[in-house]
Amino acid sequence: MWEFLQHLNYWDWLALGTALLILEVFGAGGYLLWTGIAGIIVGLVTFVIPELPWTLQLPLFGVLAILTAVYWWRRQRGKAESGDQPNLNQRGHELIGRTFVVQQAIVEGRGKIKVGDSVWIAVGPDAAVGTPVRVTAQNGTVLSVEIVP
Repeated sequence: MWEFLQHLNYWDWLALGTALLILEVFGAGGYLLWTGIAGIIVGLVTFVIPELPWTLQLPLFGVLAILTAVYWWRRQRGKAESGDQPNLNQRGHELIGRTFVVQQAIVEGRGKIKVGDSVWIAVGPDAAVGTPVRVTAQNGTVLSVEIVP
C-alpha cells in the first residue's frame, strides 16, 4: 500500500475522478460529482507538477472535494431562494391575487369558483354566479375570496 501511495501519478487521479463521475451517473444525487471533479483537478495538478508528494496530493484532494461541494451547495441554495417561481409545487399559492368568476353561488360564505378547467371551493362574502372575485388566501383546497369592485 505504501508503495502505491508513494508512486501516485496523474493517471491514478484521473482514473479515480472518472470512476466517481461514472458512479454519479447511476444516481448518487450529486455527491460523487464534486469528489470526481476534485480527483480530476488533482490529476491535472499532478500532471503539471509530477514531483508533488502523495502527502500533499491526498490533502489537496480532500480540500478540493470540500470546496467544490460547498461552492455548488451555496450556488444551488441561492438559486432556490431567488427563483422566478417561488410557489412552485405549492398548488393554489399561485392563485393568490388573481381574479376569477363565481361558478356556483357563494351562499352563507361558501361556494365554488372556476379556475382554468377546474373548480375550487371558495369562502367569502355571498356572491351570485358570474361575479368576479379575487383570491386573497389559500387553505388546503379552499380559497378565500373577496368581491372585485
